[in-house]
Amino acid sequence: MAAPQAIDPAILPRLDPEYVAFHNEHVAHLVPPHTLPWDPAIRKRTTVPGSAEVLQVGMVQDYELSHCRVRVFTPEGVPPPGGWPAYVWYHGGGWTLGNIDTENAFCTRLCKGAKCVVASPDYRLAPEHPYPAAVDDSMETLQWVFENGKSLLGVDPTRLAIGGSSAGGNLAAIISMKVAELNPPILLKLAQLIVPVTDNTALHTEDRYPSWKENANTVWLDTGRMLWFRNFYIPNEADRTKWDNSPIFASDELLAKSPKTWIAVMELDILRDEGLVYGERLKKVGVPVSHKVYAKAPHQILAMDVEHPSHPVFSVLGVGRELVSDAVANLAEAFGVA
Repeated sequence: MAAPQAIDPAILPRLDPEYVAFHNEHVAHLVPPHTLPWDPAIRKRTTVPGSAEVLQVGMVQDYELSHCRVRVFTPEGVPPPGGWPAYVWYHGGGWTLGNIDTENAFCTRLCKGAKCVVASPDYRLAPEHPYPAAVDDSMETLQWVFENGKSLLGVDPTRLAIGGSSAGGNLAAIISMKVAELNPPILLKLAQLIVPVTDNTALHTEDRYPSWKENANTVWLDTGRMLWFRNFYIPNEADRTKWDNSPIFASDELLAKSPKTWIAVMELDILRDEGLVYGERLKKVGVPVSHKVYAKAPHQILAMDVEHPSHPVFSVLGVGRELVSDAVANLAEAFGVA
């Protein structure tokens, strides 16, 4: 009998061999959550196995917002004269899974490597809290950092950036435009969109995004899991074409207000092409955009960068470490601390 998450034979030769070995040992036997009856206890599982260790930073502190907590990572040492640059990070998990602990390892690497304060909210999740709860909490977090950062966190409010992975990349794209619409606007140095969801109407039965067909049976985020997330987060289909749900439907005028953007996509991800198409739309309206496609990599590679010698899967995912290193370097450059 095949393992619950056995690699599809058509996908197998296209995957990074390091990932294949890891998947077969640590993922293949796991029952995919979207095949089970919904139970909030599903969230107690490790969201993505294979994460590196959390690094020590100067301080980690949680703060309460209206509907969620935000965790703030502060660098070691003395802040620059104007205050630390600040980065708001939105975790992934299909707006349904993940929490304030999920991507702490990545947040600490950004904090240390880019010498910035990192704030990451525990935004409300579907199905208990469908769209637009995650958007509202994400927006409040950015505004809270902007308004309170200088006095409370030692932050320079003129040096802000934003980012997220998967569902978090979706939120980061949306918030980067929402804050530009404020009066006065909050100006961002950079948006980092890692494997972002940009179109919540995409389907594997259509031709708009070839990766949805090409990678329909890919590992981890196949079409079944993605549609499971979508149906929980956006039960009302009419909401799926709203720009603050699917940022690819934003007008040219609104897209043009986006900050400089870096987009990272994975070759073996169903979301690959909607991320690239979103980048092309930004370019056409004059937004500075750069992107990178990580060859042979699946969707969830950001959280799979383990390299600690004591870990049982030591040195398995070089592409995960490459992505983390690229994200840190890109952010440091935006903040002028590279």
